[in-house]
Amino acid sequence: MIKKDTVTKLAEERINELDKGIYIVELRINNGNQIFLELDREDGSIAIEDCISVSRNIEHNLDREDEDFALEVSSAGLDQPFRVLKQYIKNIGREVKVQTIEHSKKVEGLLKEADEEKIVIETKEKKRLDGRKKKVWVTKEIVLKHDEIKETKLVISF
Repeated sequence: MIKKDTVTKLAEERINELDKGIYIVELRINNGNQIFLELDREDGSIAIEDCISVSRNIEHNLDREDEDFALEVSSAGLDQPFRVLKQYIKNIGREVKVQTIEHSKKVEGLLKEADEEKIVIETKEKKRLDGRKKKVWVTKEIVLKHDEIKETKLVISF
């Protein structure tokens, strides 16, 4: 079976050569040596050419005579949940939807901060305040620790 460390080393070797702020989001190797590698970029989106370049470096350095394998290198999809801190940092200032572990509560709002421990979401909702007839927009910040989050996705709007 092909080892994760070997594939990671080969991928990072090419990623470092490209020097475009690319990073590994996820690497999975199934029992049948099916390798799935997902990449993203710190600023902007990853180009197809970058995925091809990383794929070729891995493919040319693994020997199919020793072990046959299938390789799939792709970019992290917009509809996929965030899996690494760099994805949170990249999307600061954008709308996200967070599903918490506790009661599967959903929080939607602007991602304001992200670090190793927590994220901060700014939400807006209309509320009726005491002494007022009309509802007004109320802004509040919700702090969520990473261990409280089931998944976070980017809100896609056109």
